[in-house]
Amino acid sequence: MRLLLAEDEKELSHALVTVLLHNNYSVDAVYNGQDALDYINMGNYDGAILDIMIPKMDGITVLKKVRASGNQIPILMLTAKAEIDDRVLGLDCGADDYLTKPFSMKELLARLRAMTRRQTTAADTTLSYGNITLDRGTYMLSSKTESLRLASKEFQMLEMLLANPGQVISTEQFMDKIWGYDSDAEQNIVWVYISYLRKKLTALQANIGIKAVRGLGYTLEELHD
Repeated sequence: MRLLLAEDEKELSHALVTVLLHNNYSVDAVYNGQDALDYINMGNYDGAILDIMIPKMDGITVLKKVRASGNQIPILMLTAKAEIDDRVLGLDCGADDYLTKPFSMKELLARLRAMTRRQTTAADTTLSYGNITLDRGTYMLSSKTESLRLASKEFQMLEMLLANPGQVISTEQFMDKIWGYDSDAEQNIVWVYISYLRKKLTALQANIGIKAVRGLGYTLEELHD
């Protein structure tokens, strides 16, 4: 799951990124509101954490612009302001939740889980294709006879493929969605994780496979005898 974090306190931002990465989130961190808006408009995020008091464009203005564009990305407002009026303003402008500094990391993680869960509740909590099912809540990949738990990036890659069976997903799309725009990872890391996934699908005796489309990317297809 990929998040955008907009927090101008560098020390806090680094701490939040560390915790979020440890909890299997992919994170892009920015330090002002204009960058936050630009990154959100690029798409590919499952949620955003916006501090209100950030330079260039405050978090409430970013929130208003995002909602005015029709984007319903889940947004958690993060701020040192504790007054009720500020919380009401944020929620009235379209925020999904509100957390006041100082806060515990456990509470932040719990609120993120609840916020993103609300987004996916209407959608299926499982994805299925062929004889394979992926549980979005537990990261378990299952066939009729066996189950395996996927690592975070394996899960995210297979989730993208299962949500778009038959469609080609480029290496760049995987990199942007999972590793983030600013990642130092080499693009061949995508191939490495595709290899991991292929081995796990084989272990589950899946009747689907990941096909490489030369020069374009990867797609999920049913295997035929």
